Amino acid sequence: MMKKKIGLLGGIGPETTGEFYLTLISKYQGKGLIQTNEDFPQIVINSIPAPELLMESLAEVVLDSYLRGMRELEEWGVDFIAMICNTVHVFYDFLQKQIDTPIIDLRREMRTVLSRRNVQSMIILGTPMTIYKGLYRFEGILCRDLGEMEMKALTTAIFNFNKGYEKRRQIHIVQEISKTYFKKCDLVVAGCSEIGLMLKNGDVPFLNPMDVLAESVVEHSLQPASRRTSFPRRRELPGSTMLMGRA
Repeated sequence: MMKKKIGLLGGIGPETTGEFYLTLISKYQGKGLIQTNEDFPQIVINSIPAPELLMESLAEVVLDSYLRGMRELEEWGVDFIAMICNTVHVFYDFLQKQIDTPIIDLRREMRTVLSRRNVQSMIILGTPMTIYKGLYRFEGILCRDLGEMEMKALTTAIFNFNKGYEKRRQIHIVQEISKTYFKKCDLVVAGCSEIGLMLKNGDVPFLNPMDVLAESVVEHSLQPASRRTSFPRRRELPGSTMLMGRA
């Protein structure tokens, strides 16, 4: 029986939080870890109404909601936290310094997966913050750049999809962009959780960091309860704690 209490910081956005929970449950089932309902881990989901982290320049106060959400999870006694959002991981080091509970480092997990797959080139479809701050840019992997028009269209699609406005249209926009750029690289990376939802039933194969995160959650939840989960601190991304302006 799994003893660790898992903390999920969600609500950013809510739809992807629900999808992540279902993905997580499926992974436990798929690994043959569940014989009875008691075998599922305790999972605490804190779905917070936090501001979007779409743009590349943000005021520091924007992170207050995220910090409150993680401190609440900490008060509820979770053993570790997974943040169900790509963009917030730009500020991983800053956020981890504010709490004692370990946070899974999705950037580190992604680097491991991309290295294992021997990816040579990729396109990241995500928020301006994720792309311009280089969250998933790694040495040795060519990262194709989106055109200005595509970047604006992608940002608008993310915002509109999250608020439920003409969702089929937003899905079509994102899938068409992915088809265009997939011809130029080895891999499409869904660098925003909403992008992952919009690409889910499309024709282009892609890597969803939320799947990588879910796999990491399972792995860490299976460590002995007496062993405190810890994640090595990484060097901060350029500008990750300087919230105003591009790195």
